[in-house]
Amino acid sequence: MAFCNRFGNLLRQSISQNSASKGQGSMGALLNSIRCMSSAKLFIGGLSYGADDQSLKDAFSSFGDVVEARVITDRDTGRSRGFGFVNFTSDDSASSALSAMDGQELNGRNIRVSYANERTPGPRSGGSGGGFSGGYRGNGGYGGGAGGNDGF
Repeated sequence: MAFCNRFGNLLRQSISQNSASKGQGSMGALLNSIRCMSSAKLFIGGLSYGADDQSLKDAFSSFGDVVEARVITDRDTGRSRGFGFVNFTSDDSASSALSAMDGQELNGRNIRVSYANERTPGPRSGGSGGGFSGGYRGNGGYGGGAGGNDGF
């Protein structure tokens, strides 16, 4: 069942990428989708904020050899952002971990486990770039009113 869901998601992703690129590079997107199918990398969501790399590795090591377990942390506070990734040496280990751990409790929270998706190259969406967006507003500068007597 997990394989069918994974295959369907990859197929849907490949089709949307192909329609977005209007046929250009469609072979590359299809090959990338096939390459992702042999993934042994899992996304773990819903982690407690006290989770660290070692506790994540300990929780998943009973399903096979864990190559890397990484909790993603906030760059400013160093605290867990509530998700992480676990890499296994084999697809079978990843599949059994996904089946057994999805929805289970870990450190007081129910976690969500799914196959990790590769990031697509290009700009990320969702942000406005941040920073100061001031500038000339046509009212005599910053904070001053147009008109008015400045004493000149």
